[in-house]
Amino acid sequence: MTTELDTNRQNLYETDYLKWIETTVEKLRVQDYSNIDWENLIEEFEDMGRSERRSLESNLIVVLTHLLKWQFQREFRSGSWKGSIAEHRRRIRKALKESPSLKPYLEQVFAECYLEAVEQASAETELPVETFPQECLYTSVEVLDSNFLPE
Repeated sequence: MTTELDTNRQNLYETDYLKWIETTVEKLRVQDYSNIDWENLIEEFEDMGRSERRSLESNLIVVLTHLLKWQFQREFRSGSWKGSIAEHRRRIRKALKESPSLKPYLEQVFAECYLEAVEQASAETELPVETFPQECLYTSVEVLDSNFLPE
């Protein structure tokens, strides 16, 4: 049974997201648990976790793509590739430092991200997908190592 209070909470969530956050935080601070929009709050927490994982995957794909380009298009190596590798490595290391539980997830999606990076590298270099190994030549430790560049 949906009450008027439930409807008002849902309306605030849908019409003014920032106000919904501020209201929810204030209710949590004063421990007014009976008036919290739990359904949307739980959904937001779940979305935050998914967002963290997607961000990790995205940064990993960028690093892997640039490492592949670095290795397979030596004649086009540039400071911008090196800079992008450094930046996205930093983002991954920061995410792992802030959320160590992401480390097993990184290992879990590493091979899948590599295949996506192969596809991306092929698109960016116009080299056939077959140019790139189907299994990653680099370890996750190497991929995150500031001093590692494939030769």
